[in-house]
Amino acid sequence: MKYLLLVLFIVSTSLAIAIENKEATETNTSNTTMNPPAAENRWYYGGNIGFNFWNDYFYLGVYPLVGYKVTPKLSLGAKIGYAYISDDRYEPLPALKTSNYGGSLFTRYRIIPQIYAHAEFAYWSYENAINFTSQGYDTERVWVPYLLLGGGFSQNIGPNVWLFAEVLFDVINDENSPYESGDPFVSFGAGVGF
Repeated sequence: MKYLLLVLFIVSTSLAIAIENKEATETNTSNTTMNPPAAENRWYYGGNIGFNFWNDYFYLGVYPLVGYKVTPKLSLGAKIGYAYISDDRYEPLPALKTSNYGGSLFTRYRIIPQIYAHAEFAYWSYENAINFTSQGYDTERVWVPYLLLGGGFSQNIGPNVWLFAEVLFDVINDENSPYESGDPFVSFGAGVGF
């Protein structure tokens, strides 16, 4: 089950749509300097949309985010998320239809324009099927904390389009986590700026 959830996480984050305001730079007549972004250009928005379905399993998740550029290299932000799951693999038992939800706070530091370090504290609620019997099963909801550390790479491929890849590791490894200890959280996709 933990391997299945890891696969779901990877696939769900493979489709990402990010909306980001362009960074402001000012040109002086004697030289070019990079000033902190103007207040209206410091905010950026985006997120991920994840979906998966095969055999008797269906997953749909939405994960919007908002960020604030403290400096051109350092940003802070928050994410929320909701995922609907319908799992009918326990036949002849009824399908497990549940929702997982949570949120996180993150910070990013751009080492160079393409490479960034990322730290994120996340808190997610999962509903799990337990105590299987021939008549059915019970469910239990647990809250799981994560402290995700890692980094990513982003590359512009057009004026407002970029590709990214990110690898994060959970250093808390809570006993209720649906993921195996040491498994990376991998996400990749494309972003479009407006």
